[in-house]
Formats: sequence, structure tokens, C-alpha cells
Amino acid sequence: MSRLILSVKDPHLGNIKLLAPLFDAEGNKIGEIELPELFYYPIRKDIINRAFLSAFTAMLQPKGRDPLAGKRTTAKYWGVGYGLARVPRLPTGEARFVVSTRKGHIAFPPRPDRRIHEEVNKNERIIAIISALAATSRLELVKSRGHVFNVDKLPIILVDEVENKYSKAKEAREFLEKIGVWSDIERSYERIRIRSGKGKMRGRRYVEPRSVLFVLNSYESPFAKAVRNFPGVDIATPGNLSVLHLAPGGVPGRLMVITKSALDGIAEKYKVVYI
Repeated sequence: MSRLILSVKDPHLGNIKLLAPLFDAEGNKIGEIELPELFYYPIRKDIINRAFLSAFTAMLQPKGRDPLAGKRTTAKYWGVGYGLARVPRLPTGEARFVVSTRKGHIAFPPRPDRRIHEEVNKNERIIAIISALAATSRLELVKSRGHVFNVDKLPIILVDEVENKYSKAKEAREFLEKIGVWSDIERSYERIRIRSGKGKMRGRRYVEPRSVLFVLNSYESPFAKAVRNFPGVDIATPGNLSVLHLAPGGVPGRLMVITKSALDGIAEKYKVVYI
């Protein structure tokens, strides 16, 4: 379903036309395409970060202990005059309930009823996606994220035949070397490291930097299966593209490779009218 956003063009662009390189199925540059209107939207880092937090916290599972843990006791405060600390005690004299005692409750434990989901309205989320898409065409933002590439304009656009031509990882690697993005995947591989802290014992042992985002028409295409296991690679479609793909960590400027039909699908989904 297409959406209509009323907005203002990025004043920093002036009258500059945003062009992106178009590569054929052999990895040769065959021309340039002017990007859709949504890529002229201003980069709103504040909205992008807020939408990222909303999408990220939506995946978190609420956790916490029993609100009455450590408080189910018959201990009572005895009063003064016993030469003992003034805490609730059992008839045997054992202290209970308070934080500093054995079997007492924990101070400020995790609460299962705590609000951990950062909610944003629909228009704000759409604006964040459009702004994050626009950031993929800004060379300075993509480089500031640490991406390494050998092209002078972004994002990289591929003809639709690429999705069905390459089915092996070796072939896909040779193709990515030709279009100038394989160096970013190598950067991600070299920087894979062991996570610091206890997360390494909880199924999150390794930290893998994000590399190339491929926006294709299908997850089941041969090209998608060929590149999906490369380090740091994410695959998305126009239907499920989100801020999590476009701005990992809430930082805009993801290195994006997109097919021509997927680009047209995104432009149709997020129509922008400038006033």
C-alpha cells in the first residue's frame, strides 16, 4: 500500500541531482539512474534513532522475578529494647524480609511489568525509514559508519537478472568484487571478535560488524541464497525493509545494494510529495 508524505527537500542538496550507478549481470557499469524523490528527504538522525529503539525493544522479552519473592514471611518488627537491629524477625530471632538478610528480598529487581518497548506512531516510523533510505545515498554518512567500497556514488543498483544468475557463493564473490563492495565484507570478517562480558555465555559469543545490505525481490532467489552467509550481510525486501536494516544501532548510512525493481517498489510504497 503506497503512502503519501508531505515534506521539504534537504536544503543541503540545493539543485543537485542524486544519481546512482547501474550495473548489469556481468558487473559492468552501464549507466546511472536518478534516484526517486524519497532520497531527497532530510537526514533526521533523531527520528531514525527513536524508530530504531522502538523496533529493537519490540523484540525484547519482558523478564523479572516474582514481586513477592523474599516477602512471604511471618517476621515482625519486635520494637526497641532488645539490643538488636531494628528489622523484622521471626520468633526464633532470625531476621527476614529486608535486603541485607538471608532469604530477604532483592533491592530493585527486574520487574516483568516494566515498559521496555519504545513506542512511536506510524507516521514517525515511515519518516524514519525514508530518512534512513536517503542516508544510504550520502557518501560521507556511509563512510562515517566504517563501510569500505570502490564506487563514487551510492546506492548501487543492479539489473533484475542478477537475482537469477548467481547461485554459488564463489560466483557471487566474483560479482561483488567487480561492483566494488567485496572489500566491505572482508572488513566485517576481519573484525569479528569475542564479546566482552557475560553475553558470551548466553548465546551471543561473537560480535559481527554489519556490512552490505541487499534489497532484493525475494529471499528465495539464487543470488539471495548465495550471499546470505557472507559476514555482516543482511537481506531485505521492499515489503519488510525497516530501520533495523537501514540504520543498525540507530546510526544511518548503511551500504546498500538494491535491484532496479526493488527500488521501484520502495519508491511506490513510500511516495513523497514536496511542498
